Amino acid sequence: VRLVESGGGLVLPGGSLRLSCAASGFTFSSAGMSWYRQAPGKEREWVATITSLGGSTYYADSVKGRFTISRDNAKNTVYLQMNSLKPEDTAVYYCNWRSYWGQGTQVTVSS
Repeated sequence: VRLVESGGGLVLPGGSLRLSCAASGFTFSSAGMSWYRQAPGKEREWVATITSLGGSTYYADSVKGRFTISRDNAKNTVYLQMNSLKPEDTAVYYCNWRSYWGQGTQVTVSS
């Protein structure tokens, strides 16, 4: 199993970023996928989940209405569109399937 995140970076407050997670080594189209994040000095927290066919999505209250999780099963990729970013969104963002994690991608929201 391999999960590879990309798309992080430095963005101004109010800006947007789109994270991607390329998955391999398992049947992606049968897998619910999630995003988590970990800010400095804090525990890793759940951000969003999407079911295997994309029919249902779930969000943490802190990102609801600002973030959108989606997937392309033809590309074995899950996305996290992040809008209206706030400094408190600064964290390393991780892609997750069961007990497997990617290496993470850093998102920094700062002026």
